[in-house]
Amino acid sequence: MGALQSGILKSLVLHFALAGILFASANFHTPEPAVMEVTLNPEITEPLDEKVVSAISVDQSAVEKKIAELKTQELNKKRAEEKRIRDLERRASQARRDREAEARRIKKLEQQRKAKVAEKKKAEAQAKKAREIEKKQRAQADKARAEKLAAEKAAKAASNKRKAEEDALKKAEDARKRREAEEKRKAEAAEKARQKALQEQLMQEQLAKEQAARNKIRKQQVLSEVDKYKALIMQRIQANLLIDEKMKGKQCRVNIRLGFNGLVTDSRSLGGDKLVCEAALRAVRMADTLPVSKEKDVFEQLKNINLTIKPNL
Repeated sequence: MGALQSGILKSLVLHFALAGILFASANFHTPEPAVMEVTLNPEITEPLDEKVVSAISVDQSAVEKKIAELKTQELNKKRAEEKRIRDLERRASQARRDREAEARRIKKLEQQRKAKVAEKKKAEAQAKKAREIEKKQRAQADKARAEKLAAEKAAKAASNKRKAEEDALKKAEDARKRREAEEKRKAEAAEKARQKALQEQLMQEQLAKEQAARNKIRKQQVLSEVDKYKALIMQRIQANLLIDEKMKGKQCRVNIRLGFNGLVTDSRSLGGDKLVCEAALRAVRMADTLPVSKEKDVFEQLKNINLTIKPNL
């Protein structure tokens, strides 16, 4: 922008200087027509004055036209820059919205996880309370049975029906044992089911850890492949890059979009030295197609890449 303003200023100064010289020249020769008008022929000076005025008028028009052209060029560049800035702001706003949406999603998942943990703890507390109640009821039942047995034994000692009562007591005891055996069987089945669920959970956790390890290894492999193809792409661009001594120590950052077969679908400058950027984009267009991987996850990392081009000088 500064170089353009300097050029406009120099051009204006040059044109105004030319106009001033023409105007001064016209004023300098003004007395001569007066002398000629007295001593010679006055008609000789009139065409000369008209030519000088015409020259000044034409030069002034050219200056104004040039100024208008320069203003138009400056306005077009300013509009293009404003459009580029709007595009950047729009993309930044979209990225911010995406990040906020992802944060909300993660927060929701965390809330759901905490709710499940709380629900699990509540269920465990209720189960523990139920076991305690059951234990208390069993103790009370045992106590009641013992009291009943004592009463029955006392009654049997004083009654001729002792044998019948003992038979009845035996039957009750058998029933109790059957109940205890059934309760024990159910408890063992429940414990077995719990152990099985625990083993399945541990197995799932182990599988998840193994999958995470495999994913990590694959991610490292993908990154390694991406770096390899980026180097190949950079090598292809450098081979087509037309360099100049003015580019020494300068660079340009470019964005390249590729099709699945390596075809360049779009390329644009992201900022840097103008000469280097022009040469880099020209080199990309000359390449037409660039090296890409046939593996989908690697290609996904290559189809839209940013590279920093530095001429090898």
